[in-house]
Amino acid sequence: GPFSSVPFSSFLLPASPSPAPPPPPPPAPGGELASGKFDSPESSSALSANAFGRFLLAPDLLPPLPGVPMGRPLRGEVEVEMRFPWKGGRHPWLDAAVRTATTLVGVEAKRYDPFRPAKAAHFAEDYDSRDWGPGMAAYGTLRAGLSSGRIAYRHLDAVGLVKQAYGLRTQGVKRGLGAVLVYLHAAPATWANGKPVDPAALRAHRAEVADFAARVKGADVTFVPLRWADLLAQWDGVPALAGHAAAIRARFGVV
Repeated sequence: GPFSSVPFSSFLLPASPSPAPPPPPPPAPGGELASGKFDSPESSSALSANAFGRFLLAPDLLPPLPGVPMGRPLRGEVEVEMRFPWKGGRHPWLDAAVRTATTLVGVEAKRYDPFRPAKAAHFAEDYDSRDWGPGMAAYGTLRAGLSSGRIAYRHLDAVGLVKQAYGLRTQGVKRGLGAVLVYLHAAPATWANGKPVDPAALRAHRAEVADFAARVKGADVTFVPLRWADLLAQWDGVPALAGHAAAIRARFGVV
């Protein structure tokens, strides 16, 4: 199938129901739960898997994400591969995916990653060989600018987000659903070791997120930035989820 997911039940908080793990998918680049990165105390994958793992068996408990046009969740998954409309090559992964009757929502979760030295990223596949539809033109313009170097971000992995948008577009069209890409991020004051995160880097990341959002506004894949703090605050206000939000903070600290 077009989706792959990775068994992760042994990593979950006790508050998160652990389903019988699915068969492991073929190895694929980008699956962080299948790599050693998940064991890191700073892992954004561990944070997101615990946060959204709560809803694998009870998606009806998940409210529509703040600011996200989506409707009532019907199914949730974590560590999901969103395949492009071609075989072979690399396909983008998302930390979580939520389906409603009308919408496929992909969640890319970050915590400390934007404030570490950036890794080089590029578009290796031939995206121009596909007609993504007029509603994806804004992403195409952004992709061209990133490829030429005319547009550059220091903290935001814009190349990764554009690839995820194309993957969501592909799978949304296949299912007759609209698509939303949620960038779930943090503004950590300190690293896990207690050292401060550069406030200038926090401001720059925030500005880059706003710039990216403005460039793709109105596209067929809706881009919604969301802070971890705002998501957990929403859950605080839901009696059935307040304990889950508290457990996330107890394990991972302030996010």
